[in-house]
Amino acid sequence: MPDAVMLFAAGRGTRMAPLTDHMPKPLVRVAGRPLLDHALDLVAAAKLPRCVVNTHYRAAQIATHLATRPEIRISPEPEERLETGGGLRAALPLLGPGPVFTLNSDAVWSDPGALSQLRAAWDPSRMDALLLLIPAERTHGHAGTGDFTCANDGRLTRGGPLTYTGAQIIAPDGLAEIPDRVFSLNTLWDRMAMQGRLCGLVYSGHWADVGTPEGIAIAETMLATHR
Repeated sequence: MPDAVMLFAAGRGTRMAPLTDHMPKPLVRVAGRPLLDHALDLVAAAKLPRCVVNTHYRAAQIATHLATRPEIRISPEPEERLETGGGLRAALPLLGPGPVFTLNSDAVWSDPGALSQLRAAWDPSRMDALLLLIPAERTHGHAGTGDFTCANDGRLTRGGPLTYTGAQIIAPDGLAEIPDRVFSLNTLWDRMAMQGRLCGLVYSGHWADVGTPEGIAIAETMLATHR
């Protein structure tokens, strides 16, 4: 079973301006706490012993915020942001072998058990990735129309009513076959989907996408109502 998690925290957070003009998006506060700490709540609830956070924009601020947490390793991307695929590949020496969790740091969850739900459903005999999804009626502050359709056996196809929450378990082996330095995990997902090994699980709670300043109040209302 996976016992390491990669937290994506390198993004510029352009849509969150002007709040991100002088701070990285993961340190924007929701309900009095940085978004990064909300993500770390999920890691703590799943009792994962290894956690890696990648950094690029305003990296020193994130390093300072995590300075009292020596158990959390930092994977710096000083020259350019490597996107999710390149960033995960760069962090693999810190994460260790085997499948890993990955988690975006720009969302808030109604309960901390999201990663535990993924772990309970993970089946490496038929999955190379297991994405945590949510239907539109339980999303908050998300303007998208959905990302995937999930078949009865859990296999995913592109397009449909379910939104990717930013949490998954993924086997990173296929990253070595991608020649690009900077690339999205979508590249690897497409290859897995062609082999019938991209799967999904519907999250049981509520989820808020904190992508803009307006999303902060929406997320706080969600926490007050559904936590």
